[in-house]
Parts: sequence; C-alpha cells; structure tokens
Amino acid sequence: MPTGSRQRYAFRMPALLVALVLTASAMATDASSWNPQTGDATVDATLGDINRYAVRYPDAFVDEIVRYHAAPRALVDALMHNPQWTPGDIYYACALAQTAGQPCRAVAEQWQHDHGQGWGAIARGVSVQPGSTKFERLKQGFISSYAHWGRPMPAEPAIRGDHHDAGKH
Repeated sequence: MPTGSRQRYAFRMPALLVALVLTASAMATDASSWNPQTGDATVDATLGDINRYAVRYPDAFVDEIVRYHAAPRALVDALMHNPQWTPGDIYYACALAQTAGQPCRAVAEQWQHDHGQGWGAIARGVSVQPGSTKFERLKQGFISSYAHWGRPMPAEPAIRGDHHDAGKH
C-alpha cells in the first residue's frame, strides 16, 4: 500500500470509530431517557420492553401492529423509520387508537403534535384515562400481543390488575 494511502486510511479509521461510538452513545442515551408518561408505571415498563423486542424482531412487531391493531402497514413502516418514534410509541398509539375507536393515524398525528405532554395526556384526550375500563382493556391487549409473539410478559399480574402475590394461587 502506498504511503499516502496508509496515511489517509489511518486518518479515516479513528474518525470512523469516533462516529460509531458517538452513534452508539446517542442510541443508548435515547433508550435510557425515553419515558412514555402513560400514567401507569407498569405500562411504561412494558412499552420499554416492547422497544427492546421490536429492535430485535422488527418484522414480528410490525406484523402485530398491522394485523391486530388495524394500522396500515405504510404508516407503521414510516413511523418505524422516523427517529422521533420508538416502537413503544408506535404500539401505544395504535393500541390506544383501537381502544378509543379511532384510526391509528389520528392518534399518531395527535402525539406528533403534543408528544411533550406524554401519552397520559394523549390518552385522556381520547377518553382512555388510566384506571378506566377502557384503560384496563388497553392493558389486556398487551397480554394478547405477548402471546402472539410467543414470549412471556414481564409484568403480567400487574397488567391483569392482580393485586395479590402471584405465588399464592
């Protein structure tokens, strides 16, 4: 390799490594600072778990949203490629919309406009307040999604509304 090529290569390599480290750092920061603010800590944690699942199995995640939450594939694909959206946000927008009897696109547009207020405010805006019957139905939907994915749900007793120790059945 000519000397000039080695020098250019040597210069590019550290720059590439710095770029990779900065990108990984930004991704880790985004994941750790993400807070959906649904008004329910268990739902927030479950949405975080959905984020991790969807990164690993994006096709299964998208299929779930399209098939069981009546969202157009083009919308879900567009949101998956939008850096302002996490998979947990996409899931919640479409599940919330379905519970409220609205199209996913309508709730997604509302979140896009008012996301600084958190999902709890968006949910209240479509009459799905934490603690309501509609909100409990929304939470039950997580159980079905996890069953479709063939994976255990991390907070199933809390999602089901069980307030007793799961080991005392």
